[in-house]
Amino acid sequence: MKSYVPNTEKERREMLSVLGLESMDELFSDIPADLRLNRPLDLPDGVSEIELRSILAGYALQNEDDGLLFRGAGAYSHYIPSVVPQLAMRSEFYTAYTPYQAEMSQGMLQALFEYQTVICRLTGMDVANASVYDGATAAAEAMIMLRDSKRRKKMLYSAALNPDVIAVIKTYAHCLGIETVEIPVGADGLTDISAIAANMEGAAGMIAAQPNYYGNIEDMQAISDAVHAANGLMVAYVNPITLGLMKRPAEYGADIAVGDGQPLGLPLSFGGPYVGFMATTAKLMRNLPGRIAGQTADAEGNRVFVLTLQAREQHIRREKASSNICSNQMLCAVMAAIYCCTMGPAGMKEVAQHNIAKAHYLAEQLAAIDGITLRYPETPFFNEFVVDTTLPAQELNDALKDIGITGGLVLPDGGMLWCATEMNAREEIDFLCDTIKSIMGGIR
Repeated sequence: MKSYVPNTEKERREMLSVLGLESMDELFSDIPADLRLNRPLDLPDGVSEIELRSILAGYALQNEDDGLLFRGAGAYSHYIPSVVPQLAMRSEFYTAYTPYQAEMSQGMLQALFEYQTVICRLTGMDVANASVYDGATAAAEAMIMLRDSKRRKKMLYSAALNPDVIAVIKTYAHCLGIETVEIPVGADGLTDISAIAANMEGAAGMIAAQPNYYGNIEDMQAISDAVHAANGLMVAYVNPITLGLMKRPAEYGADIAVGDGQPLGLPLSFGGPYVGFMATTAKLMRNLPGRIAGQTADAEGNRVFVLTLQAREQHIRREKASSNICSNQMLCAVMAAIYCCTMGPAGMKEVAQHNIAKAHYLAEQLAAIDGITLRYPETPFFNEFVVDTTLPAQELNDALKDIGITGGLVLPDGGMLWCATEMNAREEIDFLCDTIKSIMGGIR
């Protein structure tokens, strides 16, 4: 890759000199020594383009993507109407980046404006931005919004958030000097409401998920009331597919709604790219990070679109910025907007109903197998749920993998987090459960 690095050795030395450093090692001195590679990258010599294509094609053939999938945990397999990728492949979308010049970018700005409108209608909020990088980033940026709005450096979060989201929140908090307090999960798999009031003193607010990481449906109204009673702000981390059927964040008093837009027409893609959505009330609008597309009129009275509220620290006083996000996941946001407009309210509701029905059928069939029990049998859930097995979960998953089935995610405590969406046919669920019966009967 050295031929593609634009900075010469001389230029690098000059930049290091300006920084008062002697070497690249000094530049990265904050990275602990045990985390550094301390050797050249183990890469082969360069090859021709034809040879490289052959190598990559060989890697691609090793991927298996035609098996049965019963796993979610933050990224979900949903049906994507063919119109979504087809429209997104239009060159004006596919190659677009930052629409700095509004007069040259009306189509893209309108697409982003429509995306924001979709997010506002889904969440019930007043304003949305043009997206951030992913759901975890959106949650962390919402935490900063709480801090800036309340001028407090203490945040609560539910232990039932996705662990990856929690990790990003903690990383942001560590670097910003924000104290984070985890609110535990009760025996019913739901956030402990009583612990919120006990920890809200001095806190700017709280972040909770609906549904939570275990698929359980939280009492978001009770959480919101507990947070607001202590003069805090409420952040709802939501699965957007649920919003076709369940209460919208605004309806239970959330001040900020965030989440990952991957379920809205984005393929799994081995982990990304995805898109994070953020929406809030008009009162908190000026604390919303990232890009915001707005509608106005030109000198002749025509409807036009612009980037609005841009004279902020991200652009003009970066050393005082509350957020370093100045861009957005434009193509992914456009795909999410196309998906929602294609599905419409009725389609979104139907998808949500299918997810609930398929997941509950899967749960019933699994619970009927000797050696498998539902961990939270009395708690309502959406499209995911946790089971415990007498057979070690990893052994069960390994056996399923051997026959082309991706089973539930093995949790650190040994449980399994299973998922079903509209993509899982009844016959596939029956086949899975028959297979598990055979596996558990043969191994025990």
